[in-house]
Amino acid sequence: MDFTRDILLENDRALLRPLLATDIDLLQEPAADPALWLYTLTRADSRPELETYVEAALAGREQARRYPFIIIDKQTGQAAGSSSYYNVVPEEQRLSIGYTWIGTDFQRTGLNRAAKHLLLRYAFDELGYERVELETDARNHKSQNAMRQMGASQEGTLRSHRPTQGGIRRDTIIFSIIRPEWAALRQTIFGAFDTNRG
Repeated sequence: MDFTRDILLENDRALLRPLLATDIDLLQEPAADPALWLYTLTRADSRPELETYVEAALAGREQARRYPFIIIDKQTGQAAGSSSYYNVVPEEQRLSIGYTWIGTDFQRTGLNRAAKHLLLRYAFDELGYERVELETDARNHKSQNAMRQMGASQEGTLRSHRPTQGGIRRDTIIFSIIRPEWAALRQTIFGAFDTNRG
């Protein structure tokens, strides 16, 4: 995966483009709900925290550790959130999708699934990878349910896996989608978004 390349992903519902420093203004409103950040590793519901979040995401791209996107809702033209590729291991043909958040007004609208469709399609069809991993805090049942509903398989729990907010170490639930599953998922769960192969 080329971290220096500007990757643009689009279907009928969502547009994902590389996150920029200037996107802080666009993301400030959708990021403002404290509930979004309850189970994340860091918070971004205030302007200073959002600035730190974007700086860290861009530094991750510069270091070829993370490729952050801004998520644009094509129905409204508004910035709705962000998601990233990370843990990219080309020699093992796998990567992770995470650091995902969607503003409260855009939840339960299909936008998150449309964004995941784009990220999965690029990983499997363009990069030719064999495995996509997703992880979430063991306390975040909403996120776990969303991963199951998009066809990801729960694999297990990594105990005391990562430091998170409040000075605690969280348990992490790992999910995955593998290449043999993708053809069916793109026709069923993601079928509504798979009409535009752009």
